[in-house]
Amino acid sequence: MKAIRGATTVSEDSPLSIRESVRELLLSVIDANRLQISDIVCIMFSSTADIKSYYPAKAAREAGFSSCALYSSLEPEIDGALERCIRIMVLADTDSAPEHIYLNGAKGLRKDITAVYNVAVDGPAGSGKSTVCRLVAEKLGILYLDTGAMYRAIALKCVKDKKDYGDKDVVKHLLNNIDLKVEYRNGRQITLLDGEDVSDLIRTPQVSMLASYVSAYSFVRAKMVSLQREIAKKTSCILDGRDIGTNVLPNCKFKFYLNASPQIRAKRRYEEGKAQGNAQTFNQVLNDILERDFQDKNRAVAPLKKADDAVEIDTSNLTVSEVVAEIISKIQEKI
Repeated sequence: MKAIRGATTVSEDSPLSIRESVRELLLSVIDANRLQISDIVCIMFSSTADIKSYYPAKAAREAGFSSCALYSSLEPEIDGALERCIRIMVLADTDSAPEHIYLNGAKGLRKDITAVYNVAVDGPAGSGKSTVCRLVAEKLGILYLDTGAMYRAIALKCVKDKKDYGDKDVVKHLLNNIDLKVEYRNGRQITLLDGEDVSDLIRTPQVSMLASYVSAYSFVRAKMVSLQREIAKKTSCILDGRDIGTNVLPNCKFKFYLNASPQIRAKRRYEEGKAQGNAQTFNQVLNDILERDFQDKNRAVAPLKKADDAVEIDTSNLTVSEVVAEIISKIQEKI
């Protein structure tokens, strides 16, 4: 069971206005969360003291929400409170992540939900970007767009088709004929290559290294950046990569740069690989990290670089939870 929050305002304290606003809010909750009315167990309302002419719970019953428990309460008078506001808490039988709904004048109550905003997280390989971004996205209720997965998919395509990734024309032809899609299922990004879910296949050390090579081609980056910008324009999301804050979303309001020593980053990658059965030694992983750093920082197109307005966080001696808390704190300061 999940709790779905929401709020709206009414244009005037009248039965008609309250009925219309409550109906609109509840139907929006149903639609956004892909619910049936029968999925709803309980709806709790609270309304500001300047709403007196009609009970929101009664308006809900008249709108067809009569099979669930309904409850209305009156909020105390508070100076500076939003006028003529109705808040709801919907308890529904669903396993999906809740989509909270704020309409009309109530949108200002939760700008982190109602406004589209993006978070850019850059940094070298092994600095903890992917893990941190997934958790930040989960806590903020926004999407996590793993940009690296897109480049890894192109690298995997080269491997699968036995194409020479060092031949610019070969890669360009492959890119023009690639079927690459990004979908979100149960809060997780799924990377589809030619119709196949390759979310796990793109995580091998070989594909990781090749991704750095193919991402250096300007035509590859141009296509991927265009796709990433389209996604970011339509929905609030957090993106991680090497050049998100400097190139992909240069006007992004929230920018972070995660870093750690090469030894710390290599240790993390080594432990991850060991758990997955990879046979690389620590020194091999460290050499891969150093080579990847050199490639990323010295490539001609959109090299790895900290944006001037990015908040840098050294993750060497921080837990994942501490890094997540720091990022969320900085974001909430500005929202």
